[in-house]
Amino acid sequence: MNLLVVGGGGREHAIVRSLKRNPAVQTIYAAPGNGGIAKDAVCVNIAATDIEKIVTFATDHAIDYAVVAPDDPLVLGCVDALEAAGIPCFGPRANAAIIEGSKAFSKDLMKKYGIPTASYEIFTELGAALDYLQTAPIPTVIKADGLALGKGVIIAQTREEAKAAVTDMMVNAKFGKSGSTVVIEEFLTGPEVSVLAFTDGKIVKPMVSSMDHKRAGDGDTGLNTGGMGTVAPNPYYTAEIADVCMKEIFLPTIAAMNAEGRTFKGCLYFGLMLTPNGPKVIEYNCRFGDPETQVVLPLLQSDLLTVMRACTDGTLAETEVKFADKHACCVITASAGYPESYQKGFAITMTDEAEAATYVAGAKLQDGKLVTSGGRVTGTTAIADSLEDAIKQAYALADGVQFERAYRRSDIGQRALAAHK
Repeated sequence: MNLLVVGGGGREHAIVRSLKRNPAVQTIYAAPGNGGIAKDAVCVNIAATDIEKIVTFATDHAIDYAVVAPDDPLVLGCVDALEAAGIPCFGPRANAAIIEGSKAFSKDLMKKYGIPTASYEIFTELGAALDYLQTAPIPTVIKADGLALGKGVIIAQTREEAKAAVTDMMVNAKFGKSGSTVVIEEFLTGPEVSVLAFTDGKIVKPMVSSMDHKRAGDGDTGLNTGGMGTVAPNPYYTAEIADVCMKEIFLPTIAAMNAEGRTFKGCLYFGLMLTPNGPKVIEYNCRFGDPETQVVLPLLQSDLLTVMRACTDGTLAETEVKFADKHACCVITASAGYPESYQKGFAITMTDEAEAATYVAGAKLQDGKLVTSGGRVTGTTAIADSLEDAIKQAYALADGVQFERAYRRSDIGQRALAAHK
């Protein structure tokens, strides 16, 4: 089989490596891929959002199955276009990807179908938003409606911060068109849990839970990022809570999308907060999370391609989805200055041991050498019988990834460890 993976980050590298384990796979193409993915797949210089070129490439190269991983091409209808050309895909169509593409849509969906989430208001005019903030409870959460690379969420601790965030989004267009509509919502408290789930639009098979570390600095300080590291499973996500989530959130969400004529097939990501009043949805993503994928897929014992095709074909109920009873930790090595300005073009060196455990995100090949080209450069994952060992091993392996002005948090997994004690 010839496969095409659309995307070019650490998540896609993890997907490519998992797909390679299937003996029926001959060639995997990645569009655009990156300098690290090039060791595991044939990288094609086509942007993930260039839907027309992706479809032409897929038909010209007799692609048997495509995996569309990032949010942008999913929201733009990449799956619709590939399916129209006769190429089966993993991922939702555009009318279902809106669950991430518009926060206003997803909040209204949850309200309509009684799915637990934070209370909220939606604004399309600055004046009305600023008036609301005069009396809104503080802290409050400001979200850009559209896609913003995981950075369009501001937790405002004061009214001034809240007003500045709304003005930045709606007037200064900090997130472009994504911020022309804003959602202002209640600030929830409790442990956060990420649960990725396979779905064929009929049933849901959740993957192992994980814990992301969004802030740039140790102790969860600094700016929001795309994620600085992850551990799996998440110790706060007990079997009892998993049952509640399945009954009150996961299945009702799939049923709600079906009722709206927007059947969701693919990977649905549930960003949850375990509040004193039970689990609530903070956000949905219409795809594998990054860097959650880099701890979840290494723990998957079932064949990824088989599971993905079952989601496409509607046969997930008969397909085994099994995870190892172990712990995983992924440590991100980023460019100093991320998520704001940072320098690029530094040569990356990796020990053989580190390279085997590392998923490459922001790097490209230059004169045959791997150099930094993004904010989050690599993610290094270790698997062990205990969380403590997984964390130790991930950091030891990450030390084998070197480049100038490299930065990583030193406390990935410490919150999870504290929960174990």
